[in-house]
Amino acid sequence: MPHYIDVHKNLKGIKLSDVKAAHEKDLNVQDKYGVRFLKYWVDERTGTIFCLSEASLKESPIKAHADAHGLLPDEIYEVLEEDDS
Repeated sequence: MPHYIDVHKNLKGIKLSDVKAAHEKDLNVQDKYGVRFLKYWVDERTGTIFCLSEASLKESPIKAHADAHGLLPDEIYEVLEEDDS
């Protein structure tokens, strides 16, 4: 299953607690869009959020974010990970 990192930029004043709340909303709708949100990171200084997800379609994490809280990513990248097995 492909993995994606989406990037939300220029969210001045964003706090880790805000992103935690938004992530919980993502988890509530992820099954509807065939997404599994795995992890997130926040750079409070620059107002940047990074979200890691797994989905068959690149658009699925975007649709889930739109439905959950309306914070759409500015960029999304398909990323590869080496298999440890």
